[in-house]
Amino acid sequence: MKKFVSWLVELDRILRGDATRVVDLKDGSIRISLGGVSLVLVLLGMTYGLCMGVFALVTSDNRMQMVASAVKVPALFVLTLLVTLPSLYVFNALVGSRLTVASLVRLFVAALAVNLAVLASLGPIIAFFALSTISYSFIVLLNVVIFTVSGVAGLAFLLQTLHRLNIAPRIVRLAASTAPAPPPVPPVTGEPAAAAESWQVPAEGTALDHIGQAQVDQSQVVEAQAVDEDAGPLDEIEGYALGRHTKLIFDCWIILFGLVGAQMSWVLRPFIGSPAVPFQWLRPRGSNFFEAVLDAVRSLFS
Repeated sequence: MKKFVSWLVELDRILRGDATRVVDLKDGSIRISLGGVSLVLVLLGMTYGLCMGVFALVTSDNRMQMVASAVKVPALFVLTLLVTLPSLYVFNALVGSRLTVASLVRLFVAALAVNLAVLASLGPIIAFFALSTISYSFIVLLNVVIFTVSGVAGLAFLLQTLHRLNIAPRIVRLAASTAPAPPPVPPVTGEPAAAAESWQVPAEGTALDHIGQAQVDQSQVVEAQAVDEDAGPLDEIEGYALGRHTKLIFDCWIILFGLVGAQMSWVLRPFIGSPAVPFQWLRPRGSNFFEAVLDAVRSLFS
């Protein structure tokens, strides 16, 4: 029980941004319990799946749909992770990142935890509407909206944390290189007068200028670290914005991830359970996710 509570605390640290401070990412990885957080996100997915199955329970007394949905929601995210992780690694390498596969897996698990935490928190809303409507098309579209909202939150977390993982070593190195230099040691008694004079009178335009520049750089590092302490998990670190090409590459990957996740949900359907169709664990292949959404829109407004 204590371990489970500690895993919930880790989830809370992820949601509040305490686990993704730049100072804590200097080793190039998120410090989380991979197995513990994975178990929590599976339970969060099962929670939302049960809420999805309420509609089938109310409209057709179908209890098996609740069980199936509780199994399929975590499976949807795990399978999407397996399909898209190789592309994330390649895209990450293209922008010059040195993150390992293990670091990316931890990052992805943390992002899925955010995604599923948002999803599970919206589960009671799905259950409420399932109890108060008989419109299958409306429930389908409402679930699509909720999955989209939670997915945007998870992907925003992933993108910002990935950026922080890449800049954390640079900030740490800059902080170390711009640390104030130790004061000069006075010459030992008996040294030549020229040596004493060279110690007492610094050369203009050299040492003093370097010290001034070091103070400026150090102040920038301190400012960045102060912003990091107050920033949420989705906020950019001031002065370290994503480059144009880097953002373009990851925007392309996010679109790819969304397409894979959407079609994966179509492969694993049904999640809600239509009152007009007998229960099935999986339906035959046919059509695609986007055509089904358009059909639901037409059906809702027809």
